Amino acid sequence: MAILDMSKREPSSPSMPRKAKKRLFSLAKTNSSLSSFSGHIPPQTPSKTFSRSIMEENIDNADTIVKKWDLKESSSEIFSSLFKQDRKEAKEFIKCVEDLKRAMQFLVTEHSTCNKLVVAQNLMQIAMKRLEKEFYQILSTNKEHLDPESVSKSSRSSQLTRSTSVDFQEACESTDSRNEIQAMSDLKLIADCMIGSGYAKECWKIYRIIRKSIVDEGIYRLGIESRSSAQINAMKPNVLEHEIKHWINAVKVAIKTLFHGERFLCDQVFSASKTIRETSFSDLAKEGGINLLKFPELIAKTKKSPEKIFLLMELQEAIAELLPEIESIFSYESISSVKIQALTSLHKLKSSIQTILSDFELSIQKNSLKTPVPGGGIHPLTNSVMDYIASLANYNGVLSDIITESSMSAQSSFPETYSAMSAVSARLAWIVLVLLCKLDTKAELYNDIALSYLFLANNIQFVIERVHASELKCLLGDEWISNLEKKVKLYSTKYENVAWNKVFLCLPESLDPLLSPDTIKEHFRRFNESFEESYQRQKSWVVPDGKLQDEIKVSIARKLVPAYRDFYDYYMVVLSGEKNLEVLVRFSPDNIGNCLSNLFHENVMSGSLVGSSTLPNSCVWQCIS
Repeated sequence: MAILDMSKREPSSPSMPRKAKKRLFSLAKTNSSLSSFSGHIPPQTPSKTFSRSIMEENIDNADTIVKKWDLKESSSEIFSSLFKQDRKEAKEFIKCVEDLKRAMQFLVTEHSTCNKLVVAQNLMQIAMKRLEKEFYQILSTNKEHLDPESVSKSSRSSQLTRSTSVDFQEACESTDSRNEIQAMSDLKLIADCMIGSGYAKECWKIYRIIRKSIVDEGIYRLGIESRSSAQINAMKPNVLEHEIKHWINAVKVAIKTLFHGERFLCDQVFSASKTIRETSFSDLAKEGGINLLKFPELIAKTKKSPEKIFLLMELQEAIAELLPEIESIFSYESISSVKIQALTSLHKLKSSIQTILSDFELSIQKNSLKTPVPGGGIHPLTNSVMDYIASLANYNGVLSDIITESSMSAQSSFPETYSAMSAVSARLAWIVLVLLCKLDTKAELYNDIALSYLFLANNIQFVIERVHASELKCLLGDEWISNLEKKVKLYSTKYENVAWNKVFLCLPESLDPLLSPDTIKEHFRRFNESFEESYQRQKSWVVPDGKLQDEIKVSIARKLVPAYRDFYDYYMVVLSGEKNLEVLVRFSPDNIGNCLSNLFHENVMSGSLVGSSTLPNSCVWQCIS
């Protein structure tokens, strides 16, 4: 406490401001070990006298160079930078200040009433004013060299030299950042000196003024604005989509370049003090970081719709990819709210995506369209659901983070065969199953049972083809596809039996030579009527998939045409002398084949991904063998 009553002990000494006294106490604390040790040494030893003379000499040396660069003594209105004008003398200036600090520490603990202490404190204030100005000048005149992009590149070059044998100087030259490295080096030199001298707050304030404006400008140039829920909800869908796409591009630059560069610069300049590093970066980046990463949370809270899920997944993917860097850049406790905001946005997006998937599944179940699709073609629900699921499959990586085993455990109604699938595959397979169950109810809308079977065969085949043409094939697997193909075969066979069984029954089971002409005529008459009825009824039915269309027509032809040909050839001899034979026998075997070839071509669904028949008209009967 001796320093507090200095003026009483030495009235001739200049008075010391209260603020200066506080700084001296601060210096004394940094040298507490020296103070404690000196208390056990007897006073007035020769070594102490020698130490004091050395320290007073340091003060005298500092007086010369510090006053030379005293801002008040400068006659020029234009500031002349010491670090730019004479780098050798700049380093000497810093060394003098360090020596001055050590002298003050010694005198505070050993000779607190010494007049030299007041002189030293005045010199320190002059030196700090000079360094404050130099610090400001370097920051303000090197904005181009210390822009976030350049600093970020230097950071990565620095990481490169640590992980490889590349020389750091070569890395710097390769990125043309020598001026930037020099500026950072000077800033660090000044910051170390000011922090060590008890002027950390002054140094930090200058840094904050300059760099905060650069961060704010960077965020503004990226087009990142603070939005409210009301503003986002009022956006039209196309505007919202544009904003989301823009944000995804902007956030990558903001994290990888802007905040990454600022964190690196803070760490370099204020390497002497973890507290100053943390405080400085927190002041620069906290507000901007939170505003930046809050946008996805606001989007997740907007009105949900099936098509919005893809934008939400893109947001989810963007944040998830950047999360390791976000956690690294915003690692300080004082700025952890930025990390928390990123995690909150991820959680809200995940929840919203899960809700949309559940709502979509429910919408399939609740589809109330009561009008049958003409000709048993592809139902609009089948088309829209498969398009949607195929698009979802393109986001397998994102969905794997959202649809987890734990989130699927609630689906106790899942078929046991799904247990071998991944969570994403099982969920998509389940949605297809919900669709197929709904198609069963749609098939009941047809009055013709044969047409209902054809409808199911068509729609399941469409599902299979859509799976083959997308990433769903990899997700659902060959076994799953094979099971559906069996269903197509089952329904097409049922269609064939129901639709053509009456025609088959018109032909005799065997060729009996004892049949009377009248009986033969009756068989031809019934066949004519039955085939004509079946053909006319099915002429407007469709099979959009070319492969399935060929399979069905060939299957019918292989059974019907040979049987009719045998009947025709055998009994036409008996009827050869009959009048009006062309009325009695209306169809030749070739006519039957041609008619079958003409089936399933009308009203094919527009824009269908499935192809048309690969067989030309009047050639189905030629495939019979």
